[in-house]
Order: sequence, then C-alpha cells, then structure tokens
Amino acid sequence: MALVHAAAAGRASGGERRAIALANPGLTGTPYATPTLWAAIQYLGPREEAPAHRHTQTAFRFVVDGEGVWTNVEGDAVAMRRGDLLLTPGMHFHEHHNTTGHPMAWIDGLDIPLVRGLDAGFFEFGPDELATRVTPHTSRNERLWAHPGLTPVGAPTAKASPLKAYRWEHTDAALAAQLELGHAVVRFTNPATAGDCLSTIRCEMHRLRAGTSTALTRTAGSSVWQVFEGSGTVTIGEERYEAGRGDLFAVPSWAGFSMTTDGGLDAFRFSDDPVFEALGLSRVSREEVAR
Repeated sequence: MALVHAAAAGRASGGERRAIALANPGLTGTPYATPTLWAAIQYLGPREEAPAHRHTQTAFRFVVDGEGVWTNVEGDAVAMRRGDLLLTPGMHFHEHHNTTGHPMAWIDGLDIPLVRGLDAGFFEFGPDELATRVTPHTSRNERLWAHPGLTPVGAPTAKASPLKAYRWEHTDAALAAQLELGHAVVRFTNPATAGDCLSTIRCEMHRLRAGTSTALTRTAGSSVWQVFEGSGTVTIGEERYEAGRGDLFAVPSWAGFSMTTDGGLDAFRFSDDPVFEALGLSRVSREEVAR
C-alpha cells in the first residue's frame, strides 16, 4: 500500500517524546511506513525538553516547521531550522530543547523495522538533565566538517557522517543550480567518505520545475517522501494521488513511481537504498513519462 496512517508512539509515561508514527495499512499490526523504514512527525512544544537517550537504530530529523530548537548530539548543540537535515547515528546520545514560545515539528526517520528484523536493537536512557543548554549558531561538527572539499586533518571519522547538520540554505542553492536540467536531485553525503550520510538510510532532496515530470522508476527497496514545498500528482503503481506541502507517502519495493507538477515542487526522500546496495540486491528501472 502507498498511503500511510498515523499511530501514536512513545514511552508509556508520555511526554519524553511526542511523536506520531506513520503506520502503513499494508503492514498490519506494525507502526512502520515500509518493511525497513519507520517515519514519524515529532512535535516539541514551547519551552519543552526531551531528555537524552540512545539506541542502535540510525535516525535523522528533517525540519518541516519552526525554529528555535537545539538537538544535543553527544553533547554537541545543533540548531534546528526549517529545511535542515539533522543526523543522529546509532548509539549517539541525543536530546532536544525548545528555547522559544512556539512549537516545532520535524520528520523522524529511523531503520527500526530493519534493526528489529535483525534482532539487533539496544536502547539506553540518559540523564534527566540536559547535557548542555548552550545555543550556538554553529555546532562544533559544522565548524569541522561543513566546508566543501576540505577535510580536517587528524579528525576521527566513522561510517556515519561526522557532519550532523545539513543546512537548508546549502540544499536550496545546490538545487537551484541544477534546476535548468528540469529535475534537480541532491544526496546528503558523508564528507569524510563521499558515501551516504547514514549507514542504512539514504537521504535526498528533489526539485521539479513547473510543468515537468520525473521518469517512471522502479527500485528494489522502499522509500518515504515528503512534499516540502509546492504540489503535484504522484503515481505509485496503479494509483494516483494529489500531494501538496506537508504530505507524506510511501513507495513500496518495485512499485512504479513518478511525479508530475504544474507549479513546481520540492520533495524530501529517504530510503533503504544503502542496505540493498551493500547486500547486492539493488535494482533500478526507468522509463520516461509523456505529459
């Protein structure tokens, strides 16, 4: 199934994390968007805090609304703003705090179903008190790694990206530079290795200019998309949907997928592509779509 519905997720005590998981009706009895991907909208209210925890599962946050929240990843305070992609690799302590009188919402993406299927999940609560309440404009990881083509000598690297914040102004500029090609796509990568920013999840941003369509694509592996700006028509298998700003949809493995827009759109995509590639199971088919 392509459409997803909301199901509550969080601690039994409530309040530590306020998230609505997207439960695919085709995956009966599980709060999963696809067989390998978990997606949710997390909401942090005015002046709220979410204390630290860590887990095996790889995670990211893509901000859909608001600003004034900082996520502390292993004690490094990272500002969160609309359009930013923030990373939390597995077993990194992370916590959030809202410094404003306004709420913020973001997409949480994790590989929970994959890790559960492999029976590899571990979870640990951190301290109730925040590791830091500082609110720097630029985090330590950005000062080290957010310079294109320049690698800090002697800095330790890992399979997941050492850069934890990918800023919207950079993403927007890269998409704008490609837009004359009709369909602009950028992938969020690890500046230390040029591979995917996360070991099990691929993150991309797509931009279609007005009056264009993507090729009809089939991919072995699943993905979840969010329309960040604009609107268009989404074809998934035999179904067609009208999608606008804020809408999310799932694309199952090997389902034919294409997008068409009259006024232009930006869409964020995350997928299990790195897992399929690592296992030698990757397969892609494309054919052009006539408007």
